[in-house]
Amino acid sequence: MKDTEALSEQLPKATIKDPVIEISNLKKSFGTQPVLTDLSLKLFNGENLVVLGKSGSGKSVLIKCIVGLLHADSGSINVFDKDVNMLDNKELAELRQKIGFLFQSGALYDSMTVKENMEFPLRRIKKNLSAKEMAEKINEVLENVGLADALNKMPSQLSGGMRKRISLARTIVVDPLIMLYDEPTTGLDPVTSDEISELINEVQKKYKTSSIIITHDIKCARATADRMIMLMEGEVYKEGKLKDFENSTDSLIKSFFN
Repeated sequence: MKDTEALSEQLPKATIKDPVIEISNLKKSFGTQPVLTDLSLKLFNGENLVVLGKSGSGKSVLIKCIVGLLHADSGSINVFDKDVNMLDNKELAELRQKIGFLFQSGALYDSMTVKENMEFPLRRIKKNLSAKEMAEKINEVLENVGLADALNKMPSQLSGGMRKRISLARTIVVDPLIMLYDEPTTGLDPVTSDEISELINEVQKKYKTSSIIITHDIKCARATADRMIMLMEGEVYKEGKLKDFENSTDSLIKSFFN
């Protein structure tokens, strides 16, 4: 049995009320500079959780810790009841196959066509797909992001919004259960930003993903959030629904929403 199939069998069958990610008392410093000081949160099955905060509040460090790109100093990060900090390299690689990570830059391979960019993760994770099945899967996902005609283009031929869409397509082509979005609308014009926000919601519905969305874009937050968290000085400052933030009289929160 393939590693990915073995991992799938080990994963608990989550219900809508179950957390797929549960973080407790997370701490992370760089030298003498603390970034995450005592962070605890949960991501529930099927929800979009938006994480807000000023620059330097630890948002991007948080999601890098979740996938093991950074190792936390202390605390626990449980993803599908597996503590990320306790996994060996093989176990971590298997878990990452269930997590899609959309980087700010998109991180497309500039020397590869869109098709080759899409094939790259499929060849590593969906190893038993035939050439026909792989082509069908790629075409399906590209259609879902509205770029089926970009198959043979190079990344340099794509606009910023198109690159973001292709990056998202490359992420979801391997059927992740969790999506992590790092500033998905940064650098995009307002119309394209709205399209990406809409696409995040479409991915949630179509692929049944649970997502953490790191963003400074309040319009994106409003459009995508089932629940919101604001970070301050490395820990959760406020948690709630959109209306809880919009109705808050806290001056810090008002500064984000006004």
